[in-house]
Amino acid sequence: MTQTLGAQTIALVKATVPALEAHGMDIVHEMYARMFRDPAIRDLFNQSHHGASDAQPRALTGAILAYAGNIENLAALAPAVERIAQKHVGLQILPEHYPHVAEALLGAIRHVLGEAASDEVLAAWGEAYWFLANILIAREKRLYGAQAEAAGGWNGWRDFRIEDVIRESSVIKSFVLRPVDGGPVMDHKPGQYLTFWFEIPGHPAAKRNYSISAAPNGETYRISVKRESMGLASGWLHGQAPGTVLKVAAPAGEFFLDGRPTRPVVLLSGGVGLTPMVAMLEALVAEGAEVPVHYLHGTHDRDTHAMRAHERIAGIKIQDSRPARDVLPFC
Repeated sequence: MTQTLGAQTIALVKATVPALEAHGMDIVHEMYARMFRDPAIRDLFNQSHHGASDAQPRALTGAILAYAGNIENLAALAPAVERIAQKHVGLQILPEHYPHVAEALLGAIRHVLGEAASDEVLAAWGEAYWFLANILIAREKRLYGAQAEAAGGWNGWRDFRIEDVIRESSVIKSFVLRPVDGGPVMDHKPGQYLTFWFEIPGHPAAKRNYSISAAPNGETYRISVKRESMGLASGWLHGQAPGTVLKVAAPAGEFFLDGRPTRPVVLLSGGVGLTPMVAMLEALVAEGAEVPVHYLHGTHDRDTHAMRAHERIAGIKIQDSRPARDVLPFC
């Protein structure tokens, strides 16, 4: 990232760090409350991250603090910017949505900080916001373009039909998805996810990300989903049968196995966290990787050990060789 912010803006933003450390969560909660008054903006977000865990507000508070603290060294934020851009592309965030966030953020800063949020401070944060926003918009434009240009790629929401449902464990089911239009699907990078727009009767639109749990094949995707005890989307999805049509965004995500590795590969996962690892493992086998590959997976017990008898990973036998509640080696 090239530093182009003015010295006064940098000084004012850095001066707000103590206030952000003290009141950051209050500012973020107020910001989301303002944005979510508009149902169209609310539906852009994964609402499961705004519940009791406060996962998204905490993450955004940390991001704002990191931005303010590194305003003179934005290169340090490059990995975080890429992660945010990938999430935005999955959620179908577009340039026209950014002004809503700017208005809500600046309004929240003024509301929470009161007189401390002078016109100069708000102007500095407005400049800093749009500086970062324009970086994100440019990166997201490139990502959307790459999706549209890829063989089998698309932008927006594409209809996929559930072709098969596989019970993987007492809590996890896999869903094989094929596009309704009968066309090919773009190759994902093993480890990436799909974003879904669920229309669940009696509830607002729900967006969820699920890792793709299979290597690229150009025709279908597979996701493997744990049914959470209080999970609206996972509970609904577990009740669906072949034939159900789902709205799906193109693969996204910055966590993936890239290319043919030249060093030994070690994969570690726990519970339903095995999904991206299985995709990586399948891809390594399909590509004939010539390096040692070790995969260790931990789960609660044998009943929750998903894909124990998975046979699509050619040449690799998945077996239990430790007691329940211990680490279960996949290979």
